[in-house]
Amino acid sequence: MPLAVNKTCPAVLGLRQRRTLRLASYPAAASSVPRASAWFWTPLGLVAFLSFGTRFYRLREPPHVCWDETHFGKMGSYYINRTFFFDVHPPLGKMLIGLAGYLSGYNGTFPFQKPGDKYEEHNYIGMRGFCAFLGSSLIPFSYLTVLELSKSLPAAMLTATILTFDTGCITLSQYILLDPILMFFLMGAVFSMVKYNSCANGPFSAPWWLWLSLTGINLAGAMGVKFVGLFVVLLVGLNTIYDLWELLGDLSLSLVTLGKHFLARVLCLIMLPLALYTAQFAVHFAVLNRSGPGDGFFSSGFQSRLIGNNLHNVSVPEYLAYGSVVTMKNLRMAGGYLHSHWHLYPEGVGARQQQVTAYLHKDLNNLWIIKKYNLNGDYFDPSLPVEFVKHGDIIRLEHKETSRNLHSHQHEAPLTRKHLQVTGYGINGTGDSNDFWRIEILGRKAGKRIKVLRSQIRLIHLATGCLLGSTGKTLPKWGWEQVEVTCTPYQKESPNSLWNVEDHINPRLRNISLDVLKPSFPEILLESHMVMIRGNSGLKPKENEVTSKPWHWPINYQGLRFSGVNETDYRVYLLGNPVIWWLNLATLGLYVIMATFISVVVKRGAHLTAERQELSQVLLHGGGLIMLGWLLHYLPFFMMGRVLYFHHYFPAMLFSSMLTGITWDVFLKFCAGTLSAGTQVYNYGIVLLILLTVYSFYLFHPLSYGMIGPLALDPSSPMAGLRWLETWEF
Repeated sequence: MPLAVNKTCPAVLGLRQRRTLRLASYPAAASSVPRASAWFWTPLGLVAFLSFGTRFYRLREPPHVCWDETHFGKMGSYYINRTFFFDVHPPLGKMLIGLAGYLSGYNGTFPFQKPGDKYEEHNYIGMRGFCAFLGSSLIPFSYLTVLELSKSLPAAMLTATILTFDTGCITLSQYILLDPILMFFLMGAVFSMVKYNSCANGPFSAPWWLWLSLTGINLAGAMGVKFVGLFVVLLVGLNTIYDLWELLGDLSLSLVTLGKHFLARVLCLIMLPLALYTAQFAVHFAVLNRSGPGDGFFSSGFQSRLIGNNLHNVSVPEYLAYGSVVTMKNLRMAGGYLHSHWHLYPEGVGARQQQVTAYLHKDLNNLWIIKKYNLNGDYFDPSLPVEFVKHGDIIRLEHKETSRNLHSHQHEAPLTRKHLQVTGYGINGTGDSNDFWRIEILGRKAGKRIKVLRSQIRLIHLATGCLLGSTGKTLPKWGWEQVEVTCTPYQKESPNSLWNVEDHINPRLRNISLDVLKPSFPEILLESHMVMIRGNSGLKPKENEVTSKPWHWPINYQGLRFSGVNETDYRVYLLGNPVIWWLNLATLGLYVIMATFISVVVKRGAHLTAERQELSQVLLHGGGLIMLGWLLHYLPFFMMGRVLYFHHYFPAMLFSSMLTGITWDVFLKFCAGTLSAGTQVYNYGIVLLILLTVYSFYLFHPLSYGMIGPLALDPSSPMAGLRWLETWEF
C-alpha cells in the first residue's frame, strides 16, 4: 500500500518528515475519513455524551462533605472571604474552586470542618460541577490524543471507553478535589503537544503557533495546581529536545531557521508558562490579603502584608540596638517564637534549670532584652549612647519576665539526641560564661546592622559552638506541649537554626512603619515556594488514614474510603475498575514485549509490508511517547519521602489507558494480518474489550455512585461476591 502524506499537517513522532499512519486496508481505520465528516464528529460526540453523563450522574449525592472536600472546599471559601491560608500545593486549583463557588452563588460561609458534615442550605453543587466538568473533559482529550497518534478510530474508542467506565476516574471527578483540575491541564498539555508535533511540516504557521502556545498554557496550569505537574513539563521537555535534535540533523535548514525554532520553543514552552505561573501567585497574594490561619507558616515580613495581622501598619525601630526588647521567630515552618517561663525542666531531663521553648502564639513570655558583652568583662551600660547590634557581635539575651539569661551547656536536649539543652539561667541578669552567643546575619559580613523582620540571623553559643534552633518536636505535658528548643552541634544552614526579629521595642530609637520593610513580590514568591516544599516533605499521614505505596497502585491493591463506614451510611469508595486496571497492567507488559520484538526485527533488517511498517511506527513512536509519560508520572513516587495515597497514581493511569488503546489496536491488526479471517478477528477483539469494560463497570458502579444498606460480605449487598481482594474495604 502506498504511503499517504499530508503535506500540511502530517502525523508526528518520528523524523521531521513523518508519515501519516494511514491504514486504509482496515475498515475501522479513521484516517481514510475526512475530519469534517460525520464519521469524525459523531464518535467524538458520543464520547463526550458518555463522559459527561457518567460524571454528572448523581452529582449531588451524598449531600455532605466527602474526604478531601474538607480541605479544598474550605480553601475555596478562604478565597471568597479573602482570608490567607497555607497549603502545600500551588494556588491555581483552589482559586478555580473558589471562583466556581462564587459564580454559582456559594457565599463562603460553610465551615468544611470534617467529612460527614451536611451541606444543608449551602450551595456546593457549583464547585462539584466545575470539577466534574474538567474530569469529563479528560475523555475527549484522551480520545483525540490517541486518534492523532494512531489514526485509528477503534483505538481511540477503546481508550475513551476505558476512561469513561473506570470507577476510580468517576469518583475523583465528582467531588471538590484538585485531581480533576490537575489531570485536565495535564491531558490538555499532552494533546496540544501531539497536535503541534503533527504540524511539523508547517512550522510557524497559525495552527503550529496555536498548539505550541496551548501546550505552554497547559503546562502552566498543571504546575499551578500541583507540583507533580512538573512530570508533564518533563515529558514535553524531552519531546522538545528530541524534536530540536531531529531539526539539527536536517541539513536543508539554515542556522537562522534553527535559531527561530529554538526561540519559538523558549518563548512558548518556557517564558509563557513561567509568566502565567508567576501571574497565578500575583493573583493569589492580591486576593488573600487578610490575616488567617496560614500566617504562622510564613516569616514576619510576609505577615506584615496582611490586613488584621498584628504586624500590619505597625511602627518599630528599623535596626536592632543594645537594650532593645525583642521577640525572635524561628524560620522553620511552625517553628514558633523563642520563649521561656518560670517552670523548670523536670528531674532526669538535663539540668534542672528554667525551660526554654518555642511557642506558636504571641505572649509576654516571648520578650527578650538584648545586652552586650565586652571582652574586658564589662556589661552593657544603658547610660551610654545608642549602639546598634552588628553581625559578629557577642551578646546576651535576658528573658524579660524572669530576668534569666539564654543559656546552653553540655547536657543533652530533652527530646533530640546529640543536641544540647537550652535553659534560662542566672539571677537578675547575672549568669556565667555559658550565657554568651555570637549573632550572625546569614550571608553578611562583619559590621552589618541587623534589620527587623528582614535579617535572617543565627545565634552561635560561644562556649560550645552549637547553634540555637527549634526542632519542631512537641514537648510532653511538663513542657506545656510547646516546641523543643535545642542547641545543635551541626553547623548547617537550615530554617531550624535561623531566626528573625519580629517585635522591637526601644524608646531611644525612632520608629518607622513596617510598610517600608515589607518584602517585594519576588521575595514572597520565593518564600512561598520554600514553605510549600518544606510542607510537602514534612507531610505525615493523619490518624486512621489509609496510605499506600507506589507498588500497590497499578495492581489496584487498596482503595480509599470517601464516605461512610456502616450499613446506614452513604458509602463511596475510591477504587479503580479492577478489569480495566488489570488489563492496563497486562498491556504494559504486552507493549514491552511487542516493542522489543519489533525493534529487534527492524534492527535485523527484516522486510515488513507497508502496513506493518506503519503499525510499527505507531507502536514505537506513538506508544513510546505514551509509555514515557506513564514512566515519568509513576516512577518518581518511589523516590519521594512524603506520605503517598492511592489517588496519586491517576495521572499515570491516564497514560496507561491510552497505551492500552494503542497497543491492543496494533496487536489485533498484526494478528489480523496473519489470519484468513483477519478483519473479523480485529473487529471482534475490539468489541470484546469494549463490552468487557462496560460489563465490569455495571458490576462495580456502586463504588462510585454510592451504596446504602448491606455491606459487601452480605449476600443481599449489590457488591456481594465482588470483593476479589481482601484489601478492598468497601
